Order: sequence, then structure tokens, then C-alpha cells
Amino acid sequence: MLVLGPLAGVTAAYMNFSLGFFVGGQVLAGLLGSAVTAGYGADGKHGANYIQTAAASVASMSGMAVLVQAMVWMGLPQPPAWQLVAYFVCVGMFGVGVGMLYTPVLVDRLRLAFPSGLAVANILRALTDTRLLRHSVRQLGSGGAAGLVAGLAGSRLAWLAAIEFSASTFGAGMVVGARIGVAAVMGGVISWALQPFFVAIGWLQPGDPFRKITFLIALGAILGAAIVDLALIFRRAFQDARRARAPQPQDDAQWRQVDRGRLWLWVIAWAAATLATGHLLLHQPLFFLALAIALVFLFALVNGISVGVSDSNPISSAFVVSVVLMALLGLADAGAGLMAGAILLVSTSVACDMQQDRSTGWRLGTPRRLQFRYQVLGILVGAVLAVVFARLFMAAYPVLMQDQTVMKAGQQPAEWSSAMTYKFVGVLRSLTDDKPYQRTAIGVGIAIGLAIELLRKVLRPRNFVLDAIVLPSPYALSFGGFVNLPTSLWLGAGGVVASLIGLRAPKERELPDDMSGTSLFGGGLIAGDAIAALAIGAAGLLAAVF
Repeated sequence: MLVLGPLAGVTAAYMNFSLGFFVGGQVLAGLLGSAVTAGYGADGKHGANYIQTAAASVASMSGMAVLVQAMVWMGLPQPPAWQLVAYFVCVGMFGVGVGMLYTPVLVDRLRLAFPSGLAVANILRALTDTRLLRHSVRQLGSGGAAGLVAGLAGSRLAWLAAIEFSASTFGAGMVVGARIGVAAVMGGVISWALQPFFVAIGWLQPGDPFRKITFLIALGAILGAAIVDLALIFRRAFQDARRARAPQPQDDAQWRQVDRGRLWLWVIAWAAATLATGHLLLHQPLFFLALAIALVFLFALVNGISVGVSDSNPISSAFVVSVVLMALLGLADAGAGLMAGAILLVSTSVACDMQQDRSTGWRLGTPRRLQFRYQVLGILVGAVLAVVFARLFMAAYPVLMQDQTVMKAGQQPAEWSSAMTYKFVGVLRSLTDDKPYQRTAIGVGIAIGLAIELLRKVLRPRNFVLDAIVLPSPYALSFGGFVNLPTSLWLGAGGVVASLIGLRAPKERELPDDMSGTSLFGGGLIAGDAIAALAIGAAGLLAAVF
């Protein structure tokens, strides 16, 4: 843990500074962790799961170094390092608690796929269970090798970069299958086709990527679909309460049990600590801090569903939407917007990471209380490293301190796009330039998601064309609005390839129900691409130091 945590953290920080997104590290840490615990036999999968849980938490927090970069771009005064660390710790601990609160809904009841979580579970089971090892090492190893080669080649070959090929995206498509992948392609194609329309109505400027506005519509679609699902969940809970029928104890395995009372105390205590540190140490307004904390309960669920379906966590979208809502309520201070939005950014990141890890634990039967403690350890280390890596990278690369939002196209640094920071600073600067159409876009998305999900609940589509193309799930459809079109196409391609292979190859009887040769190969692709990202991140850091 002392090795994989910092390695995952520096990789996440490097990728956020250079690209604007990062690999969470669950698959990589699970792969390497299983090498440590393989000698314990089948039970070693739990130890490996603890290791990947802690390492992934360090990565989630370390990637938040871009918040410090955003302060520098906007010329905001930086508080002392210990105050930032204290604030990040409080927000991270709050997010972990909220993530655990939603685990019974997203993991146990809805049983979402969580592609990276499934990939980790398959890897841990395959490498620590000799019965499965014979049937899985070929697919897993070949996928890992292919992902490693593709990841390293992507940084060297311009044509691969031009088509935006991502081995991990293709691998995620192989894990989720064609129904999710094709729906994501539909979302991307529709977003691309509507780009001229958005330019005509003034929502985009000529030359802007469509996702500059469609990410708001996509997030609204997830919200609309979530309204339907939550209504059904609450109705079921209400019916159970009226019948005075509590869940049967024998149906709740011991490894899955969590003290709900203590968990709520945890959430309340860290919410109060977040308010205290934000107001007393960082001098931010209590109202907007409290509003951000309330919004976490919404976006941790919405983003959790997105991660469970498509492996995409739109944390920057949660930040942007929260700032837009705060602006509607009178927020005009960019510094306050950054610190309040940071609550959404950090909390949704670690909460969805928590749910991803719990999905792995659900498949392995890993005790949740112990896994929770490893998550907490990762948050503590990651909060410190987030500030350390921010100072280190900006000292080594002064170009990272230059505000790219005011640069011309020819002045943009090619190797340090910092896309996430760019998005944060852009929306914070709009606090003095209100854009009502952003709120309209969110409302349109909510209406679309609500209508589609209601129709799906009524019609219950089972035919592939109806389920994936005519009436696709808003959760999968929205993926195409968050990313560039090539990314959606690669996810869809992976899903189609996996489904075609699955039709031709019968499932091996020795493998568990949720494990297949294609999902193992896809998990290997994700792992190989993560190793390549780690190698690139480590090389970049060494170059900065030496």
C-alpha cells in the first residue's frame, strides 16, 4: 500500500495536469496487489481488494491537485498548506460516508455493472483461485499485454492520438457489452449531429466542441432518469414500511453488514467539519458551503449510476452544474465558488470510487467495514499528496501556472492541456457573465431523461434495436455527451466485439456467472493501459525532478 498508493497518486496528478482526466487505478492496484496476496490462496483476493481500495482512494484525492492550479490561474490567494489539507480531509471523509450510504441502493439493489469494479473482481478471482487461473490467465494476460502496448504506443504514434484510441475505453466496452456501448455511440452521434444547431442558437461558438454544452444536457438526462428510479425505490420502501416488513436478516450476509447509525453519525460529523474548516479556516460563506454539501447527496447518486453503467464519473460536470446553480442563487465570488464546488468535486470522486470498490467487494464477499477503513486511510494520504503534488508539479513546470483560458489557440501548451482546470476556471469566470442557456440545457436534459426512462419502465424493451438504439438507457446515452465522438465510438466498438464473440463462444462452466473470456480480456486492456499511464506519469515526474 505504501508503494501503490503514492504511485497511483502521482499518476492521477500527472494525468490531470497533462490531459484533464486520470485513471482511477483500481484495476492496476488490484492486479499488482493480487501478486502480493496470491500465496494466501482464494482468500488472498480480500487482501488484494484492500490494497486496491486504499491505492484508488489515494489516486482520487491526489487528482484534486488541479484545484490548487485553478487558484493560481485566477490569481486567488492560496491558504496555508495545512489548511488546504484539513479541508480536503474533511470533504473526502464526508464523501466516503455518502458513498457508503448509497452502496445498498446502487450495488446491492440495482446491481449495476461498474465495469472497472467487475474487471478488478475478475482479476482478483482469477489470480488467487487456482481453479479459475487455468481458464482465465490467457485472456487476462493477452489483454494486459495488448493494453500496455496500445497505451505506450498512444504517446508515441500521432495517428493513434489523432483517432483518440484508448485501450481502456475499448476494454470498458468489452466489459459492459453492446447494449451499453451502442447506446453511448447513439448519444455521441446525436450530440455531434446537433452541433450546428447549437451554434445557430448561440449555445456554442463556431469551432467549439459539442460537449461544451452537451455535457450539461447529458447530466440533466441522468438526473431525469434517476428521478424515475428513485421514485420506484422510495415507493418500494414505503410499501415495505406499510406492511411493517423489515428486510430478512438471513438475506443480509455478515460481510455486507454496516452499522447504519454509526455511518450516519460519520456523515453528519464530517459535514459539520467541512462547514467548520471551510468557514473558519478558509473564510467561505456558510450558505454556499451548506448548499454544496446538500448537492453531494444528489450528485453522488447520479454520478454513481453513471459510473455503474458506463464507467464514466462526470465529476467536473457536477462541479460546473453546482456553480451554475449557485450563481442563480446570487454567488458572484469566484473564490467562494471554487471552494464550494470543490466539495462536489472531491465528494463525488471519492463517493463513486467507494461504490466502485464496494461492487468489487460485493462480487468477492469482502467485509465492508474493513474495506471502509482502508478507504479512509487512502483519503488521509491522498489529501496530503494533493497539495504536495500541486506544489511540486507547478514548481517543476511553470507553464502549469499560466492561465490557459485567456490564451489564444496558438499559445496553448501542447503537453499540458489541463482540461479539467480549464473547465473549472471557465465556469468560475462566468459568475460575472451569467449564461441562462446553461440552466436551460440542464432542464432540457432532465426532461429527455425523464421521458425516456418512463417509456422504458412502461415498455420494458428487450429487443436489442429498441433497447440500445431506439429507446436507449439515458445513463448509457449520456456518455456520448460527456466525451468526444471517437471515445464513444471506441466504447461501442468494444461492446460490439465482445457481444459478437460471446455469441460464437459458449461460456465456460468453470467461470462465475459475471465472468467471461471477453470481460477478462477487457479487464486486461484496462490494466495494461493503466500500467502504461503509470509508466508515462512516473517518467514525467522523474524528468521534472532530475
